[in-house]
Amino acid sequence: MPNEPLKDIDRRILIQLQENARLTNVELSERVNLSPSPCLRRNRNLERDGIIKGYVALLDQNRVGLPVSVFVNVTLERQIEKNLEIFEETIRERPEVMECYLMTGDADYLLRVVAADLAAYERFLLDHLTRVPGVSSIKSSFALKQVVYKTALPI
Repeated sequence: MPNEPLKDIDRRILIQLQENARLTNVELSERVNLSPSPCLRRNRNLERDGIIKGYVALLDQNRVGLPVSVFVNVTLERQIEKNLEIFEETIRERPEVMECYLMTGDADYLLRVVAADLAAYERFLLDHLTRVPGVSSIKSSFALKQVVYKTALPI
């Protein structure tokens, strides 16, 4: 089903769950105009098929003491498979790395990193990122203000 287009009812279920994943099945079924039993079956199928990957609580990064957002462009010395694997494995282990993308263009990777303050980011940079074998260049850009933040996909 991953490559098949979503049915309208599944799309409506996903829209509601992206807005509030804590809806009970009865509440969800009412919102999408479907009886509870078929709604639950469709929801489980969406989970089974990997369309719904999981459920999370979204936290306010400022209120939990991580107000600094840094976008980091990382360039490797050589973009060979072994270097990519080492970098990606190392980055996956770092809790302050919220997102990591292999990129086209000037940099090989783009990371979004959160930190409590500039000193915490500096520690991450010096103690971890600069020590990854094969890294040749790191450029950091600090976010001044979050203008848009979405977690819901426009389905």
